[in-house]
Amino acid sequence: MSEEVTYADLKFQDSSKTENIQEFNKFGRKVYITSKTDMEKLKKLQNFKEELQRNVSLQLMHNMNSSEKIRNLSITLQEIATKLCHELYIKKSEHKCKPCPKRWMWHEDSCYLQLTQWETWQKSDEICSNYNASLLKIKNKSVLNFIKLRNLYHYWLGLSPSKDHTSYKKLDETIISSDWFTRNTNDLNDWIYCGYIHDQYVSYTECTDRKNIICEKLANSVKIESILMSEVPEE
Repeated sequence: MSEEVTYADLKFQDSSKTENIQEFNKFGRKVYITSKTDMEKLKKLQNFKEELQRNVSLQLMHNMNSSEKIRNLSITLQEIATKLCHELYIKKSEHKCKPCPKRWMWHEDSCYLQLTQWETWQKSDEICSNYNASLLKIKNKSVLNFIKLRNLYHYWLGLSPSKDHTSYKKLDETIISSDWFTRNTNDLNDWIYCGYIHDQYVSYTECTDRKNIICEKLANSVKIESILMSEVPEE
């Protein structure tokens, strides 16, 4: 009789207000039945969570787009500053916006130092290293044309020393050369040959001979603030 009363009581309760009804399953363990009210709360929480995740995703996408725009704008500003600085550099070679040290020539993304002092190839290489630079290497047509305009005679090049004496060749051929110096060389003797510029040609002589020096190194970035404080060149 008691079981029937319990069933009747449960049946006529308002299911929307029932809180955690406990029953026993066939194994004798308690089973908690979540009420309809709790289910609605859970559903609202789940919807809130999904909406929050969508908002976070949208915000992240917005931030990524903003970062990309800022990055592109920075690149554009840097390009404009570099072009403007180059115009100022043409008018005044030691302009404060120049991305190269004093006395160094600026071409594209590199700096060049021309030294009229006669040294062996090895000593010349050491001198350039002291400037955090290397002996001149000509690897593209832009640098080639820039160097040709300098009309250089007897300047060491950053070509690897060789045991074989190579006949002279045109400077243009150095662009495709695989002989550019890439390793340290010590104790060069009279039987090792090094390349040097002689106007429009590359010639070879003993590395212990003495030639002039021209060094190169990577230019710094043009500082935008140095452009903003400069006078804009006329058209």
